[in-house]
Formats: sequence, structure tokens, C-alpha cells
Amino acid sequence: MLTVVGIGAGGWPGLGDDAREAVGGARLIVGSRRQLDLLPASVPGTRRAWPSPMRPLVDRLAGGLEGDATILASGDPMLHGVGATLIDAAGVSRVRILPHPSAFSLACARMGWPEADVTLVSSVAEPPEVVIRALQPGRRIVVYVAGSDGAARLARVICDHGCPASRLAILESLGGPNESRTDLRADEATDRLAGPLHLVAIAVAGGPALSTTPGRPDDAYSSDGQLTKRHVRAITLAALGPLPGDLLWDVGAGTGSVGVEWLRAEPAARAIAVEARADRCRRITENARALGVPELGVVRGRAPGVLGDLPAPDAIFLGGGVTTPGVLDTCWATVKPGGRLVANTVTLEGEAAVIAARAVRGGSLTRIDIADALPVGGFTGWRSRMTVVQWSTVKDARPG
Repeated sequence: MLTVVGIGAGGWPGLGDDAREAVGGARLIVGSRRQLDLLPASVPGTRRAWPSPMRPLVDRLAGGLEGDATILASGDPMLHGVGATLIDAAGVSRVRILPHPSAFSLACARMGWPEADVTLVSSVAEPPEVVIRALQPGRRIVVYVAGSDGAARLARVICDHGCPASRLAILESLGGPNESRTDLRADEATDRLAGPLHLVAIAVAGGPALSTTPGRPDDAYSSDGQLTKRHVRAITLAALGPLPGDLLWDVGAGTGSVGVEWLRAEPAARAIAVEARADRCRRITENARALGVPELGVVRGRAPGVLGDLPAPDAIFLGGGVTTPGVLDTCWATVKPGGRLVANTVTLEGEAAVIAARAVRGGSLTRIDIADALPVGGFTGWRSRMTVVQWSTVKDARPG
């Protein structure tokens, strides 16, 4: 049995009776060096600090190779903590969780913010740009950061995003005897250093009023022109329907706009952008980071050949290449049962390909005609864009 004990900055005095019993009676205690140092010398168990990387020891613990053990975790082990990792590896029946108040709940208590109205973001294992997805005026955010410059790096991202007047509270050593709070504006915190154990509470002020609804303005993306345009992008995301845990392949990703907005719409989803050109791969990475979804995976290669090495998707978007031999068939064969396949095309050859695919695979065809009001001399008239034909289908869960 693995017992995961949440421990705060207050250390041993802050633990409840069950947690003290689990730690005091453990043969093996695993945790970070800082967490292990919080235990009194009277605790007899063997102490082992997490190695880097952690995964080999996680696997040994999950496989029972280390016997029963108690694992220390910061605060609530199931909130961006090691508890979820161990349950995934060992199974819920072999892991007992004894939570401590999380840093998130302590931060909300200190700020006087209802937890249900606050967005939690972790930049511990991600670049600070991950906060951009949540930077809307009026939103309250708690951000986990890493390193003494964590608050400063976060403040620079907030300022670069046009929100320098946002109010920040740098909360250090929450729940411990040296707890402290520093309140300042984002533009006053860009060089501020803090203790190694701190987080940041943000009341967002100013900045662009852009929601996570699909269909961001086209100029939000760095592009060489290979871009699914705003209105078509919104229709495409509606057809793809991102859900928690779902994996999207954005094949022929161009600027990566569909993968980016898939992740912005559903933070628990995953996405891989597949693109043949190196310059576009770099641009996709830059766009993903700038728009707050640095977790977007980028794979360089040509479809269908490169697709065989990727994990099976729940949804696939083809923004181009529907006439490339084997691409549609490979995508159909690979998408999971119940998964969605959406293909857009602007050419007659591509239209013929999706009409033929629909005849075999079913689904719907939609013709998307968009016109913009533009100057015509001293007047205004409609100028049509290229027609987009969209094929959207769901793979039957039955074989065949």
C-alpha cells in the first residue's frame, strides 16, 4: 500500500493525527528534500528524496518493488500533485490519500475569493505563457510558479499581453510561520524576487477582451497565409467538438490555429499539429506559446507517412491535403471509434475527394460562403471569399 500525505509549509505541527501516524509508522518515506527536512528527527523511517527524473522511482513504487511506503506531497496531493501520478501508475485500490489544505485553497482564503470563481493555473512544469489562456478582464487567477523569479517571469508575460495594471499578490510560505504577502501591480513586479515557495494571485485588469470561444481574429496569429480563417475556424471547431481528454490531430496545420483553439476551448484536451515545413513548425510553436497553450505538440513530417507513429486520435482535422493519396484512408483507419473527422477544401479536386469519401463513410457536407463588406469607390459592397466545402463525419463504433 502507498500512502500519500499532504504536508504544508507548517510542516509536522500542521499534520493531523492520521497523517502523523502514517509518517511515523512508515518504513520508507519518499518526498522532496525540502519536505523530508520538515519532519522531526524522531520519525524513524528511511528517507529517500525524489530522483530526477522521478518516473523510475514512481514505477518502482507502483510495482511494489519498494514495498509499502509513505510519500510526502505539497498540500493536496490530488491538485497538481504526485497523488494523481501514483494512482495512474498503481491503481486507486493501492493508494491512500491523506490531503492537506492546498496552496490554492489557502490563497483563496487569504484573498477572500470564493474558490469556485477562481481559475487555477500551474506554470511549474510549463512556461509562464500558459496563463495567457485565462487573461480576460475581471478574471481572478491563482498561479503556481517555480523558482524565486517565478512571480517576475509571470508579471512580464502579463504586461506583454497588455494587462500591466492587473493587481498581483505574491503569497509566500502559505500556512507556515514565515507566511507573507506582497501586493503590487504587474508592471511593478517584473523584477521582483520571492522565496522559493510562493505563488501569485492575479486580479486581471485591462488587456484584450478575448474569450476562449473559437474564432479569434486572424491577426492574433503569425502566419504566412496558410491559415484557417476566423469564421471557418469557428465552424470547424464546432464540428470537431473538443472534449476533456480528447486528442486532436491537426494535419497540415499551417499556423496551428485549429489546434490552438481546440486547446483554448477545452483545457483538458490534447492536440498534435502535423506539418511538413520546418518554418511553419516553428511558427506553430510560437503561436501556441503566445496564445497560452504551450502544450500543443508539433510533429514535422508529411502525411500519411508520419501519422503511423502518433497515438490514435479522438478527432482529426484536415485543413489541406485531402487529395494526397492515402491521407483520408489513413485518417479514417486511425481515428478511434466514435471519433470525429473534419476536412475542409477550397479546390474542385478536393471537393470531389470529400464527396467520394462521404459516399463511403457517411457524414455531412457543408458549403461555407462568406462575404465581407469592403469599399467600392465611395460606396460599400460585398466581396466574396473563396468557397470552403467541409466534410464532417463520426466514425461508427461498430467494426467495418
